[in-house]
Amino acid sequence: MADFLSTYGSLIVSMILAAMLGLSLYLPLMSGQLSLAGAGFYALGGYIAAILSTKVFTTYSGDLYPVSYVLIEMIVAGIAAGALAVIVGILALRLRGVYLALATIAFVEILRVLSLNIDITGGAIGIFGVPQPFGTPIEYLWIALPMLLLSMLFVYRLERVRTGRALIAIREDELAAESIGINPTYHKVLAFMLSAILAGCVGALSAHVLNTWNARQGTFDAAIGHLAFVLVGGSRTFAGPVVGGLALTLLPEALRQLAGINGLPPWLAQFLREGRLILYGLLIVLGAINFPQGLITPAMFKHHRAAKDPTT
Repeated sequence: MADFLSTYGSLIVSMILAAMLGLSLYLPLMSGQLSLAGAGFYALGGYIAAILSTKVFTTYSGDLYPVSYVLIEMIVAGIAAGALAVIVGILALRLRGVYLALATIAFVEILRVLSLNIDITGGAIGIFGVPQPFGTPIEYLWIALPMLLLSMLFVYRLERVRTGRALIAIREDELAAESIGINPTYHKVLAFMLSAILAGCVGALSAHVLNTWNARQGTFDAAIGHLAFVLVGGSRTFAGPVVGGLALTLLPEALRQLAGINGLPPWLAQFLREGRLILYGLLIVLGAINFPQGLITPAMFKHHRAAKDPTT
């Protein structure tokens, strides 16, 4: 077990971080808003952590970076991302559908270009040598796993309180929701802000996990990757993005391991090694075609509850 954790510790932590990024994208989708801005807030959180840890919190005893500093960076990143999200949300969330998606893509690109041209972010090179609070990758689970569980619990409860029901009502029919007294703008901005806070906190932790941070972390490609977590996992329940993030992060590594199986034809092993990203994309497309609502749907939970209820 110890050998397994030491070998795959980094992958396990990456899977958990991806699950939280999928969950951050799910929050605006609760109100029917297709926002791709999460990659920008993720990058912002990473830059804040990288800058603070390399330029501000530089005095500490011992070889390892204090975990308390990481938590402070996550709080600062969450507050900064949330404040920026309120400003961007008020301006952008009046748009709908593809126009909102385009506006949030533009936001991600603006942040990327700024990070490439500002000295404090290291320009195109980025920031290297972000200090490590743990000796091995698997130890990041002490922060990442509680974060994921708390995030899932928060979204689970949000879906069942008045605010969450208002978000779902806006998603189903915004005009009808407004006619019964729900303020669409307020609730959309709230969901957008919560999404940004989570993405910013994940970015702050990711900077320490990766030991470096640059503009490649917040690109259009990254935004599409986060969207794939939701599309494959499911966009109608909080469990969908979590499953999608875990599965799609594991899949490339699983394909690489499959290529190393003895007895495979050489051409197949070579394809799995060199073309695994192509196969990864094909599996996403096939999954979207065969499971248009994602792998996890609310109907699964309804059937499970009905099976346990003797009165049905």
